Amino acid sequence: MKRAIISADDFGLSVEVNEAIEIAHRDGVLSTASLMVAGPAVEDAIERAKRLPTLRVGLHLVVIEGASTLPHPQLPVITQPNGWFSSSQLGLGVEYFFRPEGRRELKAEITAQFEAFRRTGLMLDHANAHKHMHLHPTVGQLMIDVGRKYGLRAVRTPLEPTAPLYAAGTYTDTLGDAALRHWTRLLRHQIRSAGMVTNDWCFGLAWSGHMTPDRVAALAAHLPDGVSEIYFHPASHKNDLLQKLMPTYEHEAEFEALCSAGFKAGLHHANATLCGWQDI
Repeated sequence: MKRAIISADDFGLSVEVNEAIEIAHRDGVLSTASLMVAGPAVEDAIERAKRLPTLRVGLHLVVIEGASTLPHPQLPVITQPNGWFSSSQLGLGVEYFFRPEGRRELKAEITAQFEAFRRTGLMLDHANAHKHMHLHPTVGQLMIDVGRKYGLRAVRTPLEPTAPLYAAGTYTDTLGDAALRHWTRLLRHQIRSAGMVTNDWCFGLAWSGHMTPDRVAALAAHLPDGVSEIYFHPASHKNDLLQKLMPTYEHEAEFEALCSAGFKAGLHHANATLCGWQDI
């Protein structure tokens, strides 16, 4: 049986992202969104979510390349003076794994983000991490341990099978892709050991920022059996912040894909049933 969770990351990053998520849920196939609780447009995102009772919202945990919830003086090891996490996965990975001070600050920040989500009044549908930093064993375990106290029961495993990508279009498997698949085994073990649920497959990694209408229509027709999360980075148009953070991403094309007839037809052709995290 094929089931698909259609989701969007970066809810709260900008009004343009929020607008696209609202429209794609209302007029397209988008069912879930992951909220950046310290995002520049988080209040706008919360307002939209509250008027869309069928949009399921989870936490998009930010511990890299984004603003922290706690101020820099409380996170001197893991944030920069401007209150942002750096973009260095290696540098932050070392801090989170090897330095006790870094781990203490990380736990405090993860707790603060779950607490900020609780204060929105929205039901916590799921959790994942920006740039998939929850694949880092320390980040993943802390997100699960802290999240359990806030009712977390579903976590994304970013495991992307290669066969559907080859079938749907041009794709080259790399050593990095193989390494990523290796780390998903540990994350999946952490999730299941905590009694939580996760997806079987995840699409949006290899073509991140380039989930265009033609690509996703072809991908939908080749979905594997099981629960597949297909995630997007939509925006109604690309503002200066999106251009700075993700200069090569095709945000508007991903927005178009979520509302495209071809994507819906592909899902129908594959006999894929749309579902949510709470349906697993």
